Amino acid sequence: MNSHAILAECYAELGMFTEGRTLGEEGRQIAEAVAHPGSLMLAYYGVGLLALRQGDLRRGLPLLERAVSICQDADLPGFFPRIASALGAGYTLDGRIADAVSLLTPARAQSIAMGRAHYETLCSLPLAEAQMLGGYLGAAHTLAERALALARTHQERSNEAYALRLLGAIAARGDLSERTQAEGYYLQALVLAEELGMRPLIAHCQLGRGTLYSQMGQLENARAALSTALARYRTMEMSLWLPQAEAVLARVGAAPGP
Repeated sequence: MNSHAILAECYAELGMFTEGRTLGEEGRQIAEAVAHPGSLMLAYYGVGLLALRQGDLRRGLPLLERAVSICQDADLPGFFPRIASALGAGYTLDGRIADAVSLLTPARAQSIAMGRAHYETLCSLPLAEAQMLGGYLGAAHTLAERALALARTHQERSNEAYALRLLGAIAARGDLSERTQAEGYYLQALVLAEELGMRPLIAHCQLGRGTLYSQMGQLENARAALSTALARYRTMEMSLWLPQAEAVLARVGAAPGP
């Protein structure tokens, strides 16, 4: 049962949502049949995270909330930071910044107290994103830098890619002098994501790059990156991000004809 959840998580990072959903649902059905709290928690986490990565908040958030609830009710504190990191990321995507911060802050503190560097990284990334969207760029940068350092120390290459993408997004929101640095972060994240086959993250990197290039007046580069992002989002049915990408592409205009 637990292996189903782990595989669903892996498929989510690869953008193989149909395959991951099949495995995740199979694991969920087994867990519900045996009614084992720990297995139920991980099963809901696996299918919830997969839905979150695809941008299906309507489905993902209730599953992740159930996973957190089981974790607390069944007194399984060792899993709390891992499960809370996914739910916090979901709250951030849903625009519930205060809820994300209030959940992720104690989860990250618990990770540190437990000496679990991996969990600290998992919590630091969505917490940094929430702080960035809340306008606290300094706090966001500190958290993202910490996540990057931990990921590199422990050779967590997927988390390294996420941290680099986030640092790019944070720098892009800063002053003009930081935009070249943002481009470098995005490119590093993109190279690593492509090497690992992390298709959803590749699409996010291209959206970030396209948005950045539009701000810098590099319209041709913006169109290319945004068009790539849109194509990938559509292929993986990640419709949550389509309006944002389409809006930026509309601002930079269609490519000129011959």
